[in-house]
Amino acid sequence: MAKDVTNTSNLSVDDISVQLAVLKDDIASLASTMADLTKAKSAEAANQAKSTAQDLANSGRDKALEAQQTAEDFVRTQPAAALGIAAGVGFIAGLFATRR
Repeated sequence: MAKDVTNTSNLSVDDISVQLAVLKDDIASLASTMADLTKAKSAEAANQAKSTAQDLANSGRDKALEAQQTAEDFVRTQPAAALGIAAGVGFIAGLFATRR
């Protein structure tokens, strides 16, 4: 479409205008491509963050259920020790609550 520009002595204003138009179109196309790539990468990062957050939430929930089960098992197998620990924690909490 554009003329050969190896011989610059024969360039006309029209040739330069055509080349500038082509360059302008190329830059616009590049900018559009970069915008599309940025949107795609942003969406990919958002999806990955959501997936990671969901995995962490599930893991935390599983750990909490496991800790609850362990505590329940401890209370069933050693009720006297569990009662003593609960009384001690309650006593300490009471001391802190009255020392404002």
